[in-house]
Amino acid sequence: MPQPPGPDPRPLTGEPLALDLLNTRWIDGGGPHDLLDSVAGLAVWLDSAPVRTHLGLPDGVPAADRTTLDRLLYARAALDALAAPAARRDPAILDGATQLNEVLSHGRVRRELGPDGLPASVVETDAPSWGPAWYAAESWLSLVADRPDRIRPCANEACVLHFYDVSKNGTRRWCSMAGCGNRAKAKRHHARRSGI
Repeated sequence: MPQPPGPDPRPLTGEPLALDLLNTRWIDGGGPHDLLDSVAGLAVWLDSAPVRTHLGLPDGVPAADRTTLDRLLYARAALDALAAPAARRDPAILDGATQLNEVLSHGRVRRELGPDGLPASVVETDAPSWGPAWYAAESWLSLVADRPDRIRPCANEACVLHFYDVSKNGTRRWCSMAGCGNRAKAKRHHARRSGI
């Protein structure tokens, strides 16, 4: 019987799927980390609560294999190229948009009438291995269509995490107040006390 994946080590989870994928890379006291540097890391990501909730694939979560990982890394590279311009409210970078559109070309939403007589949307991808990448790309489209100005990088220059600001006033600056926010407060406090 295969071993279940280990716990998700990332410092920020629970963001919309596109940003959750971007946040598979982070920096902490131990240096840079990349959850998707292996198929085992992919298994952890696929098993994480935000991903399982968002994917909702009829066939379940796709296999953690090299093909799925490569396609997901391609989508992450596209999102990475798009995230910085979105945060600055600049137009999308052509390469990022081209890559994201390539990912999106491997799936579609088909509308149908469900067995309960209500309209339903069914996602179809060329192969199950495209599912996670396609859903992440689709998530990006939803964020950009809704509130692109709420897609933000953490204000800590040493942090590479992103978040979707759902605060009422839209003033969130940190990936987490417990991490980067507290470090910034402590740094300001130290500077005031030291007279810097």
